[in-house]
Amino acid sequence: MNIRVAEAAGLDAEHLRRAVDWTLGSRRSIRAYLPRPVRQHDLTAILDLARFCASGVNTQPWHVHVVTGQAKERLSTAILCAYDDPHTMARLAEPYDYYPAQWFSPYVDRRRAVGWDLYGLLGIEKGDKARMHQQHGRNYRFFDAPVGLLFTIDRRMGRGSLIDYGMFLQNIMLAARARGLDTCAQAAFNAFHEIIARELSIPAEQMLVCGMSLGYADLDSIENTLVTQRVAVGDFTTFHG
Repeated sequence: MNIRVAEAAGLDAEHLRRAVDWTLGSRRSIRAYLPRPVRQHDLTAILDLARFCASGVNTQPWHVHVVTGQAKERLSTAILCAYDDPHTMARLAEPYDYYPAQWFSPYVDRRRAVGWDLYGLLGIEKGDKARMHQQHGRNYRFFDAPVGLLFTIDRRMGRGSLIDYGMFLQNIMLAARARGLDTCAQAAFNAFHEIIARELSIPAEQMLVCGMSLGYADLDSIENTLVTQRVAVGDFTTFHG
């Protein structure tokens, strides 16, 4: 730990390390929020910090659309109208491949585990397609969070810029956590990029990367007790030398 950096932050090195470790370790995907509004000052501060993430040759490829209030409600209504129509859903396509075309182990196992753990908490039984559809649809209301974020990137950028974008998203989630706010990054919006572009007047050269809910967690909601299992360091690391 750089002592000068810690002193500049008004903290000793140990307190600063603990604060950073807590922020990293306590971030979770929150799927139910309180109606408590988020102050514009906090939202601006979060985005202001997020922009300091690394990006290849300083390209800074991100563009953020913030939706609140009636704008958020209009967007949610438009997406849910499409989501509830099988004919519309059949013709929708995502702007890029977020997930593999064919799932395989161990990734499919982790995917199934988090899905069934969540459904188990909510009392949704296997085969209950109506309740699964309803629960998944909560994505498009941003899980009742007061703030929705939609992230876009110029379509001409390479795949490396999506790595840069991931760091930007992580910075947002951590800066929010440090202010007592929570988030949920959502690839679920990607199939609806045409609807989102129309509703928010997003230029055709911009591609949707993902969405995100942001607000104060409803700690009384059972879905927010979900804690996903993480692979141990020894299982994904090879030390050389």
